[in-house]
Amino acid sequence: MEDPQHPARATVASLARRAGVAASTVSRALRDDPRISPQVRARIAALAAEAGYTPNALARTLVSGRSGLIGLVLGPIENPFYTELMQQAVVQAAARGYRLLLLHVGSGPIDDATAAALLQYRVDGCLITSAELSSRAASVCAANGVPVVMINRVAREHASAVSCDNLAAGETLADLLLAAGHRRMAVIAGNPGTSTNIERADGFIRRVTAAGLPAPAVLPGGGDHAAGYAAGQAVAALPRAERPDALFGVSDILAMGAMDALREAGLSVPGDISVVGADGIAAAGRPPYRLTSYAQPLEAMVSRGLDLLLARIGGARMPDERVLLRGQLIRRASARLPLEAALT
Repeated sequence: MEDPQHPARATVASLARRAGVAASTVSRALRDDPRISPQVRARIAALAAEAGYTPNALARTLVSGRSGLIGLVLGPIENPFYTELMQQAVVQAAARGYRLLLLHVGSGPIDDATAAALLQYRVDGCLITSAELSSRAASVCAANGVPVVMINRVAREHASAVSCDNLAAGETLADLLLAAGHRRMAVIAGNPGTSTNIERADGFIRRVTAAGLPAPAVLPGGGDHAAGYAAGQAVAALPRAERPDALFGVSDILAMGAMDALREAGLSVPGDISVVGADGIAAAGRPPYRLTSYAQPLEAMVSRGLDLLLARIGGARMPDERVLLRGQLIRRASARLPLEAALT
């Protein structure tokens, strides 16, 4: 006998009994199968809503072979860029009828346990936003038909990738500072071995040296505010004659950390040192930062990444792709700008 305090969960079978039809008819009606008349579909939908019926995801997986889950490997959340990326991915995946399963957070390689979880939870595909795709994880995904798309990273093997044009980001910021008359520049590096950071720094350095200036000094950095703060302290401790007149943090969070350290040391930003960054995170636009930044087209990157992934989940056989999207220069108050730029 059913306990009124803990009623049994509605199932396809119980709905079928109430509707006086076969269970297969209920299943088809709830999928809007045109073989079931509109009147019957409407009656079963009303019964399902009244009973609080929700589909059994495990049963759906067993029947269809798909879970409706996309695995997400996320970068270190000390950098707000990754939380913003996760929010975009959640919203956009849901709009396409999928849910995200968070598999990994932080820097470092995807370990074997994470690779195994891709299969254990029967994810239909995987988005990787930061961690290096280990050869072990790549081979497991490839061998088991789990498509992988990387966002904000360059693909290695067995994966497509969508990223901002990071070389262009570095070049654009260098051009802006050069046009404003800066001549002694430095770069705060990101985590070593990370394609995004390497390309941004390379683009910046190449543009500066192409202008006939000495190569910018490269300061050790990392992936969080503390690393940028340490770099800013190191710059502030230099004699004035050796101090750069502009700093490029390869991520906004590094640039923001450097700004805090410089100001704490009594230096003016941008009066004494201009500071620029890249990513375009929301916090960078707020006081007291108002950071000049090269913003990644995050919404478009996630959308294109999901398009690539869902095409492959749908069974399309296509070669891996690398998609580069242009970002946008956002001029703010953290850097001395050329007159024409300051007026735009």
